[in-house]
Amino acid sequence: MDRVELGTFLRSRRERLRPEDVGLPSGTRRRTSGLRREEVAVLAHISIEYYVRLEQGRAPRPSGEVLAGIADALRLTAAESAHLHLLAGTAPSRTGLHRRDVRPSILALLERLPQTAGFVVSAAFEVLAWNDLAAALMEDFGPLHPDDRNLARRAFLGSTRSAAGLYGVSDPSEFQHDVVVQLRTTAARYPTDPVVARLVHDLRTGSDTFARLWEQHDVQAPPTLRKTFHHPVVGPVTVDCDALALDERDQHLVLYSAAVGSHDGEALALLGVLGPQGVAAAL
Repeated sequence: MDRVELGTFLRSRRERLRPEDVGLPSGTRRRTSGLRREEVAVLAHISIEYYVRLEQGRAPRPSGEVLAGIADALRLTAAESAHLHLLAGTAPSRTGLHRRDVRPSILALLERLPQTAGFVVSAAFEVLAWNDLAAALMEDFGPLHPDDRNLARRAFLGSTRSAAGLYGVSDPSEFQHDVVVQLRTTAARYPTDPVVARLVHDLRTGSDTFARLWEQHDVQAPPTLRKTFHHPVVGPVTVDCDALALDERDQHLVLYSAAVGSHDGEALALLGVLGPQGVAAAL
């Protein structure tokens, strides 16, 4: 149970709600926005003292029934409720290190994908494997130091390799929000992993944007179904985005594709012919 993080998360969810969101009168004497602690306690059918201690990080582990009542009182989404249970220690957690080895069958699949840029990312946003089209569309990850293959570091701490930022994507702010959301879950799932802890520390101290988003305690991001890359060789390429969960290793297979015969499909096909070496030569 992470008492401090649990208390902070509860407070952040309480402060975002308005009294009218839960059927209470707003009143005229509220000094701050959000619900009062006693209001949450009444709605969750628990004692005010116990809820106050939860937010202060001083309470013993709550039961599943208590957590369900709090989740209902705070109008938590399914993802937020799952995160609440994770912080409270009532959900399965992974106390070791996050996996960085990719299943051989996935490595083989990457090479067989037709006109599809594919790569595998770890729970900490490390690019672990990729095919040639992904390298041509984004970057040849092979020569890079492992830290430079981390998309979270690239999104927030920048790169000296490219003035276009994160591969010229059209939605950098959306991706940044998605990174923070997923890293918060990763940090709760792997509380003893030094790689994850160092990553979060580096991002919080090195990026004001990350620090601001981290303090929002969001744990659910809207899905990004399409993305446009402003490629330096073939110009803008809009692709469909699919992220397939590889649950047994807590990784994701990310696929970028476009309809065959479309302008974007032809751009991907050209990148497939050029490959990462051809792209590098054209720059």
